[in-house]
Amino acid sequence: MIKNRESFLDHVANQLGRPRQTEGVLRPNYRVSPQFEVLKDASKDELVTVLKEQCVAIHTDFKRVESGQLERALDETIDMYGAKSVIAWDDRRFHEFGLGSFLTRPSVSLWNNRDSKRSIEQAEKADVGITFSDITLAESGTVTLFSSNGKGRSVSLLPRYYISIIPKSTLVARMTQAARHIRQLTGEGRLPSCINFISGPSNSADIEMSLVVGVHGPLRACYIVVDDK
Repeated sequence: MIKNRESFLDHVANQLGRPRQTEGVLRPNYRVSPQFEVLKDASKDELVTVLKEQCVAIHTDFKRVESGQLERALDETIDMYGAKSVIAWDDRRFHEFGLGSFLTRPSVSLWNNRDSKRSIEQAEKADVGITFSDITLAESGTVTLFSSNGKGRSVSLLPRYYISIIPKSTLVARMTQAARHIRQLTGEGRLPSCINFISGPSNSADIEMSLVVGVHGPLRACYIVVDDK
């Protein structure tokens, strides 16, 4: 229950010296709209190229595979990182992309919402966290993760390494298109409990502009683009 909302909003409007807005706001008609022009005509394959180039800038490993090669690509990446333990989302897309047997390995744990405390502990100890990307921003090299049942935030944050599986169909040009999609979900009442935007491994240059990797999250990250469509 929201208490005192009306009186609070009335007070804010009064302090601003204008009537309170009670109906929808009209979107401005911009004379110049670069947010809609950049990469607007790029194909999915062209966006893959943009993403690959951006991965170099954000220190992120990149692979592109056919759907049938995905499990092999995961194994190669895990071996490259020298990892032993994995935690992954409990996500139907693993089965849709032929990774059902991968999830049953003794070294792989699945996020369990019914015991999130234990899942967080498993994520803290895991070498690698694996999720799917829900929307992928080619221009900035950003994967967008929608949290929900089985899709804990800790999977992409706490392990030493992070792997994002990116269906090619999730690629968009930039934040403009991602925001439009999220707004549509809001209108449909299907907004996720949390939305995370991740652009490669953890980086910080707050102190004397010296780049430090891994302060707030994984030391390394790998994007694996899957040609699903």
